[in-house]
Amino acid sequence: MSMKKITLALALGLGTMLSAHAADKAYDYDFKSAVDRAVADGFLDGSVKFYLAGTHTGGKLLKPGVVTNKKTNGFAKSAEGSCDHVLRSNLIQLQESAKAQGANAVTNIVSYFKANESKSTTTYQCFKGTAITSVALKGDLVKF
Repeated sequence: MSMKKITLALALGLGTMLSAHAADKAYDYDFKSAVDRAVADGFLDGSVKFYLAGTHTGGKLLKPGVVTNKKTNGFAKSAEGSCDHVLRSNLIQLQESAKAQGANAVTNIVSYFKANESKSTTTYQCFKGTAITSVALKGDLVKF
């Protein structure tokens, strides 16, 4: 076998191994504590409240079904740390959208990875692959 064929075979084998290893793994983390940390650390200003689906209703619906979908570099980072970081990016975007619409809350929040809804009254979903960590959320902008 020539050196060129050996190199090609190794490259193809490595590429197959890496693509199989790069599959996203789902993690569920406590939503309220993550939001509280983001406010305490100054990433959120506290003027907009965040509620998972099934935890708070009412108010005037200003804009339904607002979607955020943020990603971050998760290479060589813990799932918990990179998930917390990318959740904050989503929350900042939701906070800015809410303020722009005159809302003071985002309600009915669900995880929305690849347009698949996952509802929980306590956790959000984060997906981490070898290099990328993703959180996608969908919620309603509301004025209380």
